Amino acid sequence: MSTEVAAAAFELDGAWQLDHRVSIRPERFGALLYHFGSRRLSFLKSPVLLAVVRLLADLPSAREACSAAGVTAAELPRYREALAALATSRMIEPRSV
Repeated sequence: MSTEVAAAAFELDGAWQLDHRVSIRPERFGALLYHFGSRRLSFLKSPVLLAVVRLLADLPSAREACSAAGVTAAELPRYREALAALATSRMIEPRSV
């Protein structure tokens, strides 16, 4: 699945959370995510994306997490793509509301 297709399929208005098997290590550039189940490592290349990921479990939707982290409407497609990649790699997962 291409990145554009995955991003288009990612539900910004859905509830998401960090997978419970994922650990966050903050870094100057953003963070490293390590999934203890799959042993995959992901890089969050911005502190804003890290803020979005941390807010996911506390807010009703990924869109609201983006807004709370300061993501503008113009930046939203780029963040949707990043969140879609995290969902595809199972770093984040849908959350029951």
